[in-house]
Amino acid sequence: MNADDNKIIELSKTKLCWLVAASMVFVMMGLWMLRLAVTDLAPQRAYNHPVLMHGLGIVMILFFGFCAVVGIKKLLDKKPGLVLNSAGILDNSSGVAAGFVPWSEITGFSIFEMQSQKMLVISLREPGPYIMAGGVIQRLLNKMNYKLCGSPVVISANSLKLNFDELLEISQSYLRKYGKNN
Repeated sequence: MNADDNKIIELSKTKLCWLVAASMVFVMMGLWMLRLAVTDLAPQRAYNHPVLMHGLGIVMILFFGFCAVVGIKKLLDKKPGLVLNSAGILDNSSGVAAGFVPWSEITGFSIFEMQSQKMLVISLREPGPYIMAGGVIQRLLNKMNYKLCGSPVVISANSLKLNFDELLEISQSYLRKYGKNN
């Protein structure tokens, strides 16, 4: 491995603070929805059914609470978000980070876009081991990534100190330089 050819991309503490703050706002909205009394919900208005509102509140609290916890863990994380070198990519950019992915496993990159949010999808020769990596929750999220994006390894620039275009350019450059053309 060529130690001089390491590209280290740090986690953006500013972006992570915004993520945690936004998550906490949605948790508070979920709590508000949960606290709504049945009498507060006017039955003649659409979407004011108590079960719907309370159910949505619970989902918001759980999902955005999880996002806030992951964001806080990443804020305290001293490791870089992403490292690219001659051996492969070391992903530590999210709560479902893939860890180390060697260039020999990477067949290419694609872009997944959802609500104008772009993510780098890493196409793999054998996605199975990456789907089954981690604990129960991570395996579930890996499976969801695979079904939604076509790969369990998906990297967003949201938590990194660069934008998506820079992430794509750097990743493609390293793949051309070190990837296998098989």
